[in-house]
Amino acid sequence: MKMTSFSLLMILAGCQTFMAESHGETEKQTHQEQLIAEQISKSCKQKHALADELFDCTSASHGTIPVTHPTEIVEITVEPDNYVELPADEIADNNDSSESPENLWLRIKQQLTFPIPDNDRLKAQKNWYLKHPHYMQRVATRAKPFMHYIVEQIEKNQMPLELVFLPIVESAFDPFAYSHGRAAGMWQFIPGTGKRFGMKQTWWYDGRRDVVASTEGAIAYLTYLHNMFDGDWLHALAAYNSGEGRVRSAIRRNKKAGKPTDFWSLDLPKETRAYVPKLLALSSILKDADDNNIVWTAIPNKPFVKVVDVETQIDLALAADLAGLTLKELHLLNAGFNRWATDPDGPHRLLLPIESVENFELALNKIEENERLNWVRHKIKSGDSLLKLAKQYHTTVDVIKGVNDMLGNMIRVGDYMLVPVSLKSLDSYSLSQEQRLATTQSKPRGSYSLNHKVKSGDTFWDLSRKYKVDMRSLAKWNGMAPNDPLMPGKDLVIWVRQVSESQRKDAVMRTLTYTVRKGDSLARIANKFKVNLGDLKRWNQDKLRKYLQPGQKIKVYVDVTRT
Repeated sequence: MKMTSFSLLMILAGCQTFMAESHGETEKQTHQEQLIAEQISKSCKQKHALADELFDCTSASHGTIPVTHPTEIVEITVEPDNYVELPADEIADNNDSSESPENLWLRIKQQLTFPIPDNDRLKAQKNWYLKHPHYMQRVATRAKPFMHYIVEQIEKNQMPLELVFLPIVESAFDPFAYSHGRAAGMWQFIPGTGKRFGMKQTWWYDGRRDVVASTEGAIAYLTYLHNMFDGDWLHALAAYNSGEGRVRSAIRRNKKAGKPTDFWSLDLPKETRAYVPKLLALSSILKDADDNNIVWTAIPNKPFVKVVDVETQIDLALAADLAGLTLKELHLLNAGFNRWATDPDGPHRLLLPIESVENFELALNKIEENERLNWVRHKIKSGDSLLKLAKQYHTTVDVIKGVNDMLGNMIRVGDYMLVPVSLKSLDSYSLSQEQRLATTQSKPRGSYSLNHKVKSGDTFWDLSRKYKVDMRSLAKWNGMAPNDPLMPGKDLVIWVRQVSESQRKDAVMRTLTYTVRKGDSLARIANKFKVNLGDLKRWNQDKLRKYLQPGQKIKVYVDVTRT
């Protein structure tokens, strides 16, 4: 992607420092991490033009890695009848303060209380936002279904409305965002802190991506930090980014040296020193919206979604049909679900557009509980095991045992077992964990792709040197961050420009440049090379016009295992 559509969103969308203490967990600054940061910085300086890969050389040298956004921005098509579009540039204060403002940004603006200091660190962040006015338009599109709910929760807990900017700084309001240290979701929790503040994480479900669970957890964590730092919100925000231990240590050092202990005086990582000013810059820009040349795309001051209790496990495809949504729309609202169905052990709730709730509940009540999932009656064959069946039908051993009232793991050849299966083909669940990874790994990034099965002891650093590829790119191709642990047996894709003779037999795809001939069509070319028509369009989206022209060059990624 180009700078305008990817990296500008990444630069301020929740960068995390993997050599720091993150959300309460300390990660030691190992020799390998130092090498990682040095390689990133070197690569940045050598390839400055590739700004969509490395956003800032100085930050990169300190190990600052942006989050990954594995999904495009998609708007939910079903909206409440009274959810009226408002002028995008109108955030003027109402004359009658007793009236509730129509624009949610104005409701936020009226309650901003943090003082805005006059210093260079804040000015630098503010200038970036002002120079990139389209940034907030993209963020508002993502935030639209969730912003009203989050504002209500912050107000309910009597917390400052400035906190509504945290999901902007952390993830650009993307519930699927992922960054270093395995931080995930709109509020960017790592696994340990997520569990610490009530976010369940199973094979079926990850509460860090659940908007309801993660918002509750973020409010609980911020309340904890606010109390820990004696009511200093800037200290609490800094600790949210780099860990409470690091901020406390910085305060102790300043006290010992007789220095001030306010946030601006603390010796903190560069990323944290920029993190709080990002939030304050957004607050300042909204406060002075009439004076700044930036458009805050209007979000109506009305609830968009409602939490619906479905009581038991349900196939997401069925739920989407009952709600009148596409499967992708439903999954965007309920990003916590990793698979094709909700977690059999809960939570048994769905976020739905208010307009869809009544019809959904009426339709759901007409369906028997056992009809909420699709079932297959499997006859046990020699060599079958519960684990094999779980993998075959994309479920878990515990679910199969529960459905069949089993206490142990013994199964007998010839017996029958009921197994829940997805209503639609698995690739229809495009936002499930497997399909997001498959989409990421299959996106062409070079002339050839190689598959590597992780062995014990493998690291991204070692593999990047073995295959002569950029380490951060290698992690990105596989939906991971450079410091994520590699588990033995995991399949990685590696894109290279050329392969050696010894690697050629392991190559999966290679790039061809095809010259369009008279009478060619995209469908005919796709059929000729046995590739998917949609993939062919995606590979050449920057070049394609209404009609193909003879002599035009297009790229085709050929699966060499089929040739």
